[in-house]
Amino acid sequence: MLWIAALSLLVWLWLAGCHGLFWRTDVRLPPRRPPARWPQVAVVVPARDEAEVLPVSLPSLLAQKYPGRARVILVDDHSTDGTGRLAAGLAAPEGLELTVTTPPPLPPGWTGKLWALRHGVELAGPDAEYLLLTDADIAHGPESLAELVAAAESNRLDLVSQMARLRVETGWERLIVPAFVYFFAQLYPFRWSNRPGSRTAAAAGGCSLVRREALERAGGVAAIRGAVIDDVSLARAVKASGGRTWLGLAEQVDSVRPYPRLAQLWRMVSRSAYAQLRHSPLLLLGTVLGLALVYLVPPLACVAGLATGAWPVAAVGGAAWALMTGTFLPMLRYYRQPASAALLLPFTAALYLLMTVDSAVQHWRGRGAAWKGRTY
Repeated sequence: MLWIAALSLLVWLWLAGCHGLFWRTDVRLPPRRPPARWPQVAVVVPARDEAEVLPVSLPSLLAQKYPGRARVILVDDHSTDGTGRLAAGLAAPEGLELTVTTPPPLPPGWTGKLWALRHGVELAGPDAEYLLLTDADIAHGPESLAELVAAAESNRLDLVSQMARLRVETGWERLIVPAFVYFFAQLYPFRWSNRPGSRTAAAAGGCSLVRREALERAGGVAAIRGAVIDDVSLARAVKASGGRTWLGLAEQVDSVRPYPRLAQLWRMVSRSAYAQLRHSPLLLLGTVLGLALVYLVPPLACVAGLATGAWPVAAVGGAAWALMTGTFLPMLRYYRQPASAALLLPFTAALYLLMTVDSAVQHWRGRGAAWKGRTY
């Protein structure tokens, strides 16, 4: 047990000091200044059965204080709950221009969201120099669009993406959501992703501003048409084609979608977890063993060592657990959660381990990546 605990501690020492400082939450929009000329922007919102959240999110987009020309294109992806009619009724004379449209039937080889995005991008036309791709459950502060464009123009970025601040109101949300962002940052350290020439590339699908030229150079939306994890795929395509990408945490971008029950959060994670592992049983096995070593061994070693009087085991396990807890604290502060919640990270990691296994099981049963009535 001592050697396993020592290995876990070594892994945590490397993660904390050498893995892109993934645990820090100070990666925010880079320094920026107003451009001499504000480029034209089209905001594209794919929406499928989103009548519950649109009354909160869509008005925030229409109320953007953008100094240049901007319009909002909501693509109603064949909703059954009146999403399109509701969206059209939210248009305001004093707000940005709103277009509500429906794409043709979904062709084979495309995910519904990306087919809707392609339709919206085409409708935006060649005059739109930037495209803000944002989800229907994302609310934006009034200066959000202007800040994103200023950051892109000032730093010559082709893709600027912000990880929206997810809702943390229920007990399950407070347990699962901060860890979700923490694990994402561990998988794709923001600093590495933002470094030109780095192999790491990631974005957050809820809020991604992309330069039209860069999107076309990367092959357009069609280049990632079958991707379940479309945001990371988009960042990889843009970066592989020579574009500069940036990803950080948001200050004016918030998700308004509620996840009050564990089952809803479970589906959010499990629907794409196995796709992230490229549907590989070997990667699944490695992930399960890695999660167990990194997140479960430290508390188990600490408790078992204390219970049996194996003080070296307890000390090494406790040191690894302390490092784990310390790296999680900044994310808890970002989400305004108590520091004591960091002690529950091993339990949350165990849930994520089970979600990942369930994602593989659902894939093997032919029900993988199910979302809004579609299975990919």
